[in-house]
Amino acid sequence: MAEQAHIGVTGLAVMGSNLARNFARHGHTVAVHNRTPARTRALVEEFGGEGHFMPAETAERFVASLERPRRLVMMVKAGAPTDAVIEEFAPLLEPGDMIVDGGNAHFEDTRRREAALRERGLHFVGTGISGGEEGALHGPSIMPGGSKESYEALGPLLEDISATVDGTPCCTHIGPDGAGHFVKMVHNGIEYADMQLIAESYDLLRRALGMAPGEIAEVFRTWNRGRLESYLIEITAEVLAHTDAATGKPFVDVVLDQAEQKGTGRWTVQTALDLGVPVSGIAEAVFARSLSGHAELRDAAQGLPGPSAKGLTGAAAERFADEVEQALYASKIVAYAQGVHQIQAGSQEYGWDIDPGAVARIWRGGCIIRARFLNRITEAYARERTPVTLLTADYFTEALGAAQDAWRRVVTTSAELGVPAPGFSAALAYYDALRSERLPAALVQGQRDFFGAHTYRRTDRDGSFHTLWGADRGERPA
Repeated sequence: MAEQAHIGVTGLAVMGSNLARNFARHGHTVAVHNRTPARTRALVEEFGGEGHFMPAETAERFVASLERPRRLVMMVKAGAPTDAVIEEFAPLLEPGDMIVDGGNAHFEDTRRREAALRERGLHFVGTGISGGEEGALHGPSIMPGGSKESYEALGPLLEDISATVDGTPCCTHIGPDGAGHFVKMVHNGIEYADMQLIAESYDLLRRALGMAPGEIAEVFRTWNRGRLESYLIEITAEVLAHTDAATGKPFVDVVLDQAEQKGTGRWTVQTALDLGVPVSGIAEAVFARSLSGHAELRDAAQGLPGPSAKGLTGAAAERFADEVEQALYASKIVAYAQGVHQIQAGSQEYGWDIDPGAVARIWRGGCIIRARFLNRITEAYARERTPVTLLTADYFTEALGAAQDAWRRVVTTSAELGVPAPGFSAALAYYDALRSERLPAALVQGQRDFFGAHTYRRTDRDGSFHTLWGADRGERPA
């Protein structure tokens, strides 16, 4: 009998190639295929020594080279290209085989594809993969959805190539159909928020204290040795310390200040709106990128008046860097709390039964948002009585309480100096809204009832009511 591959990868751009190499490096025989055969040959020629690859120039030969149940990983662009690859390969597969989508697909597309292929007897496994090119090669965080049956056959291979923390693979079965891609989407939303908060920290240190990028890099390196230790803090220090070779200026000063995005953060906010989940910190991060790209709008507003204060001096300046660290940590907690809330809401809406503690555990290594404090989230959801919100878990309640005075001063300072800090401000507003005994939503309900007879509920008895605002203002049950 001819030798067969344990797993196959089609779509050999950088992510696909690195994932295939990762499987091969871990001793798995890997079938490789690309729409352009030259790319397949190039991969084998350059990296064939890393393991055992089985190149195939046609879809038929590729599928035939896979052992049953066939595990076919596709690494192609989301949308129509993904559907095209599915339609190319599905007719060649047999019941029990699986197609694994490792791209950043929208979870609703994954749900649609999973249902359609299930009717054909095939497993479709939407799989979130985080860690970028390096993670794909050296060990990413992997978030597979799909059926439990498919994970039994696929999971051991994915766990084998994932990152590990304390001997635990950063991979677990997330839940049915689109659960894996949903969690990856929220992961990316949290990533947007985290990056925005870090950028605001840099901006405040530079504009409030007049620090140079290289000096701020050292501040971030110090932070990375403490509770803020994370991949994003680490690379931020590297970016800020980098000098542009062409001009001799700090690298960050020669980069156009218009941030781009691929859409996953936007999907997170759109889905949160559909679920009725407040992810204000993530939303502000998405809008901050959007605003940065409106060059004409920003140019037109350059003459708008701003505050007279230009920076901090004296004792306020001396303590400010520490206060920013506290504000960053507190706001980061809020961003993760919002993301976990959205995952829980999505899990309930779609019947996925996602374990937030398990999600935090696989985010500890390999992924872009890997951070020391994810251990604390894992611990919070490992207890018998899990918190309704992450903010009420003992550790996080204490951390927020200790940071809140500094956090408030940072937000105040940003307003006084005219330095935009939408991430910090939104996170603090969310925190204050949750802990408030009464919110002005009562007034909003009164307004809605006045102009639209939308009704309201009372604090002292059950039911919905409407006031006859245009008549005698008597109240009647709705």
